[in-house]
Amino acid sequence: MSNYIKNLILQGEHQQLDFKFQVNDSRKIARTLVAFANTDGGKLLIGVKDNGVIAGIRTEEEYHMIEAAAGMYCKPEVDFASRHWNIDGKRVLEVDVPRAQVKPHYAKTDNGTWMAWVRVGDQNILADTIMVKYWKRQKSPQGTVIHYSDNEKLLLQYLSTHPTISLRKYCSIAHLPRNHAEDVIVDLMVAGLVEMGQNEFQTWFRIRDPEEG
Repeated sequence: MSNYIKNLILQGEHQQLDFKFQVNDSRKIARTLVAFANTDGGKLLIGVKDNGVIAGIRTEEEYHMIEAAAGMYCKPEVDFASRHWNIDGKRVLEVDVPRAQVKPHYAKTDNGTWMAWVRVGDQNILADTIMVKYWKRQKSPQGTVIHYSDNEKLLLQYLSTHPTISLRKYCSIAHLPRNHAEDVIVDLMVAGLVEMGQNEFQTWFRIRDPEEG
């Protein structure tokens, strides 16, 4: 069974897999739990260095730090499952975080504010405010009624001839204030016509591929 963990490690860190040599800060690890929950779910392997070397954990404190992170520093609490593995005499803690059905989840920062995080590649980054608005709109019992005004048509027409658009560019061509432009984009995201992409440097929007479901 140790081959299961070794094969995971061979994948290297990616959007659904993160290595931690140790956990000594529940607030910090809460970001990873939230990022996994807000994106596609994922696994934490604790007792594994960034380079994939198995160092092992020494005490049960690692599990208690994860438990504290999920319960005290994540809002709402993040569900997780865990399992200990013995790999060549060294213990590795596997923590499995499912993709959240209802988003967003927030992690508490050092200054006491609650922030939403997402997983992009092997990094945890702050969720764009538009994505947070989109998640909240999805939860709204009222739903969303789309009115195809000139603002919506302009955005869709632009994206019919350009692969992506930034919020700044859309504000410029539509002559809209940021909040209004965000609302237009969120409406089209909820309608399944537009999707968002994000990395640590920028956020962009594109026509959603209907084949993606």
